[in-house]
Order: sequence, then structure tokens, then C-alpha cells
Amino acid sequence: MKKLLCASLLLFTLFHPAMAEDTFLGMDLIDSQPVNDVWIDSGFYSYHFDRNANLQSNNYGLGAEYHFSTVSAVTAGRFYNSDRAYSNYAGLYYQPLALGPLHLGVVAGGFNGYPHMKNGNWFLAAIPMASAEWGRFGLNITVVPTLKDRLYGAVSVQLKVKIWD
Repeated sequence: MKKLLCASLLLFTLFHPAMAEDTFLGMDLIDSQPVNDVWIDSGFYSYHFDRNANLQSNNYGLGAEYHFSTVSAVTAGRFYNSDRAYSNYAGLYYQPLALGPLHLGVVAGGFNGYPHMKNGNWFLAAIPMASAEWGRFGLNITVVPTLKDRLYGAVSVQLKVKIWD
């Protein structure tokens, strides 16, 4: 209930008419405009919080993003995860805030392939996401939370290249 209340307060604060039209907590609000961009994503490099767990940090893989607006995109891909198993993902980015070159928000979607999380089956998650893009090249950065003995937390970085705009 506490999480729902906090999320509702955040959404109210973001979209309330009394808020300044172009900033939120010192960050710029990105004006949502239609775009038509396709990006190819690498796997991830993950820096795990538990440095003694013998986890795979080089999570090679391949994915794609389709940006249909300046603040939203769909994504899907496959990678070799930290538990040394293959994972698939499909989700939606929503990044309405900018801090310098970084676009900030969340990615929400489904993931599978983690043996200790739902026995490797699909599960839903929403995690913070920051992205930066320079011309045809970009970078996604996310923080994956630790979930007891089911999912190991990490800061993960993903490279991307725009192939169509």
C-alpha cells in the first residue's frame, strides 16, 4: 500500500497543472513528440553488488529498441545472464525526465531465464533506467535490485547503435 501511495503521489506531482511546465525536482521534463527510431542493443556489462558470488559480469547478447516517441520505446532481446543461463526480455521504456544528456525513467516488462527467480520462467519487473544518446551511438544504464537469493543486484550498462531514423 505504501508503494502505491508513493507512486500515486509521484504521478500527481509530475502531471499536476500547478507544477512548472518544464522542470521537476531540478530535472527537465521532456516534451513527448513522435519519432521513428530503431536501435540495436548489445548485451550488458554488469557490476554486481555481491562481489563474492562468482557471477557472470559480461552478459553478452543482442536486443532492439523501437522509439515511437521522445519519451517512450519498446524493447526486446536475449542475453547470457549473471547466473550463466540465457534470458529473454520484452518491455517498455518510459523516460520523461532529462538531467543533462541523461534521459531518466523506468523500463517495465517481462524477463525469464533466472534459475532462482520463478524457476527460470517469465516474471514482471520495473527498474530504473537512464539513457544517453550521441548521434547514432548510445548507452543504457540500469540498477537491478537484489531480491534475496532469487536475483543478484547490479549496475548494468548496455551499448546501442541507431540503425534507422
